[in-house]
Amino acid sequence: MVFALIGNQNCGKTTLFNQLTGSNQHVGNFPGVTVDKKEGTIRKQKDATVVDLPGIYSLSPYTAEEIVTRDFLLKEKPDGIINIVDATNIERNLYLTLQLMELEMPMVLALNMMDEVRANGNTIDLDILQQELEIPVIPISALKNEGIEELITQALKTASAGTPRRRMDFCQGEVHRAIHSLAHVIEDHAEAAKVPLRFAATKLVEGDQPMIQTLRLSHNEVDIIDHVVEEMEDTLGTDREAALADMRYAYIESLCAKAVIRHGESREQIRSTKIDNVLTHRIFAIPIFLLIMLLVFWLTFGVIGAGLQGLFEMGIAQVTALADQALTDFAINPVMHALIIDGVFAGVGSVLSFMPIIVVLFFFLSLLEDSGYMARVAFVMDSLLRKIGLSGRSFVPMLIGFGCSVPAIMATRTLSSDRDRKMTILLTPFMSCSAKLPIYAVFTAAFFPENAPLVMILLYVMGMVVAVILGLLFKETLFKGNPVPFVMELPAYRLPSAKSVTLHMWDKAKDFLVRAFTIIFLATIVIWVLQSFDIRFNVVTDSSTSMLAAIGKVIAPVFAPLGFGDWRASTALITGLTAKEAVVSTLAILLEAGDVSHVAPMLPGMFTPLSAFSFLTFTLLYMPCVAAMAAVKRELGSGWAALAAMAFQTSVAWVVAFGVYHLGMLLGF
Repeated sequence: MVFALIGNQNCGKTTLFNQLTGSNQHVGNFPGVTVDKKEGTIRKQKDATVVDLPGIYSLSPYTAEEIVTRDFLLKEKPDGIINIVDATNIERNLYLTLQLMELEMPMVLALNMMDEVRANGNTIDLDILQQELEIPVIPISALKNEGIEELITQALKTASAGTPRRRMDFCQGEVHRAIHSLAHVIEDHAEAAKVPLRFAATKLVEGDQPMIQTLRLSHNEVDIIDHVVEEMEDTLGTDREAALADMRYAYIESLCAKAVIRHGESREQIRSTKIDNVLTHRIFAIPIFLLIMLLVFWLTFGVIGAGLQGLFEMGIAQVTALADQALTDFAINPVMHALIIDGVFAGVGSVLSFMPIIVVLFFFLSLLEDSGYMARVAFVMDSLLRKIGLSGRSFVPMLIGFGCSVPAIMATRTLSSDRDRKMTILLTPFMSCSAKLPIYAVFTAAFFPENAPLVMILLYVMGMVVAVILGLLFKETLFKGNPVPFVMELPAYRLPSAKSVTLHMWDKAKDFLVRAFTIIFLATIVIWVLQSFDIRFNVVTDSSTSMLAAIGKVIAPVFAPLGFGDWRASTALITGLTAKEAVVSTLAILLEAGDVSHVAPMLPGMFTPLSAFSFLTFTLLYMPCVAAMAAVKRELGSGWAALAAMAFQTSVAWVVAFGVYHLGMLLGF
């Protein structure tokens, strides 16, 4: 059996998916986390699969999420639907429920967050809901794993029983007349297209073009439909979509009047309103956000992460020493010995030592995300982003970009406007991804040890400022027009669960380890070979005569105007295209540092503080890694467009780094 898990954004859908399947999928508390459907086998039910579909508010095909969900329901025809509803906001959530019922599929309503409803002294009469909707209603708390077993049992039972005949007439008056009139016109078309009749008729009242195409209606039939809808609009004095929305909400209000008993606003909403008075303040919201991020960086790089990194470095150094001694005792060939110790251990080890910093940073970011604060940041940023031609919704992919550019670029699918989507794809790589943290950490330790957190946040802000300037440029040239309206629900502040935060940290650590032992492992071997042999594959005693030096010296003049003309710096930037962490591992190999703790003290021989900051500026802005470039190609649908985007980003990086270096020279730095 296949079940579709469907619900509004921020209703706990992904948390329920984790409970149903035991999946290690990260739970986010802001819109846009789930872009594509995700599958998992229901626990203790080997033959039952649940598909986690994007969070949506309706089945109208306007956004990428709605299209993914609608196509799955109509084309894949799952055996049942699990519709998760936020019980603390039941009126708004039931709007989607009524549309799902029109699909005439076996369906169970999972009433989530019932623990909060009870804690607030409110009541929902489940019997009335079940009697009126004629579908099973199961109270659950996905976060606390309450009611999950009962939900699984009822979903299997409902799907096995098939679709019962249900009363579908939630409408009345002119809307009722229009829906039933159109149902008679399209009955044979709906049957031929295998589309539920009630759903098809309702969509035609909305003016749904994909449905008209699916039903293959004649021009005369389309004229009849338009005439019926125009008559309905004239009688009601409103447009077709508003008429349907009014009809559904009128029914929902009457249903909730019978089934829901409230004793005022929930404690969570009252608390959230008080917090929002400060955190979303018209003047102080952005300064507060910057202060919070500065605190996060200070704790990550100056207090917690730095200490853990030191312990990790000691452990890696001990393992390296043991391996070195074992290879010596075993009398391994000197070339192979050098490859393992000076290549693999120096390269991969230098990157691995930064894992504590990555994990600690994402611990704090996960707290901010799962608490609901990041949703507020998107809301606050809407007014700023709108000035550069984007809506606050574009901030979600950009925010994900601070973690990794690949999922950030994929998250642009949630944007309903093609203009906004392409513009966001081009701007997102300027957000500093976590893979660049090892580069920042090494260079700040070498040149700015007293001001490391300040330099870190300056780099992050620089990426955002460059994106803003380019956005203004795009708005007047390539992407003229206005951004789509931004409507966003702010979830109540909630204490992040330990499981969610732990899973988030583990996901990032796992991704980091996979990169370290695949891409970076291979890159370090290639770099070591190129550095250790000349063009005739003779072992070199001086790395400046190696193949790598020859390649680097060809490229080095390009970077000389930026203050770093050393061939080793340009070589590190090239290897950074495989994965940005490879920049550090490459420098460790080229400097023959042995381990990462010795890289920073050796950098002042290659850079001045000003040229080091210029190098950091270039690494911040130049083209992303190969995986991100592949994502850009996939999303833009053109290899040439992706190459143009990469060339543009690298050109911007060169120009900005040039400006930083020469401005610094003028100011006497």
